Amino acid sequence: MNRTTYIERIRYVVERRDSWQGRTFDDFVFGMILLSLFTFTLRTIPGLSGQTQSFLHWVEVITVVLFTFEYCLRCFVALKRSKYVFSFFGIIDLLAILPFYLMLFGFGYIDGLILRVVRVLRIFRIIRLFRYNQAVDRLQRAVVIVKEEIIMFAVLSLILIYLAAAGIWYFESAVQPDKFGSVLDGLWWAVVTLTTVGYGDTYPVTGGGRIFTFLLLMIGIGVIAIPPGIIASALSKARAEQDREQS
Repeated sequence: MNRTTYIERIRYVVERRDSWQGRTFDDFVFGMILLSLFTFTLRTIPGLSGQTQSFLHWVEVITVVLFTFEYCLRCFVALKRSKYVFSFFGIIDLLAILPFYLMLFGFGYIDGLILRVVRVLRIFRIIRLFRYNQAVDRLQRAVVIVKEEIIMFAVLSLILIYLAAAGIWYFESAVQPDKFGSVLDGLWWAVVTLTTVGYGDTYPVTGGGRIFTFLLLMIGIGVIAIPPGIIASALSKARAEQDREQS
């Protein structure tokens, strides 16, 4: 077996689920991710005994070694190594193991803030679970299909939030200068109102402000309803494309 054929066989196992070897590889990595997240959660419990902490530490070491081997293996079999390294999942795979090595070589102990940031980076391992779900692939396709609509909707939402902040400032700044002293103060109110969350910590007291808020709430209901419809339509198209490819 020449080197090219050997690499292709490994690539087939690592990157695809068409064979039992590929499914076994994916299921094993999937299990390691869950184990790693479970270990990370347990290590946050205060008052653990030294023996328990030592056991969880070695479980962490073993899982990181396996993740490192997987990362190197994916780099080795990638058709374009740089494309994988700088891809979304390539970066997530790196972030999943980076905190361990930063702390191993002492970079995580520069100060308390950096230590906390390094530890939080471990949470990125949960994102790796998305790689092993076909529904995520359909969602990715759907986002590509409607990316222009999503961008346009996001821009319109930002414009609407700004107009809402400016409007509530106009109506309420004179009577509530402590809460609506500027347009910037109104931005948080605009966000929670348009998303229909309405925490109630800040609210209008003038007649004009209340009418303005009512109109904004009606618009907010429509704003919340539009994206699911767009994505649902795109998901149907993505599923149809995926079914055609598998048939």
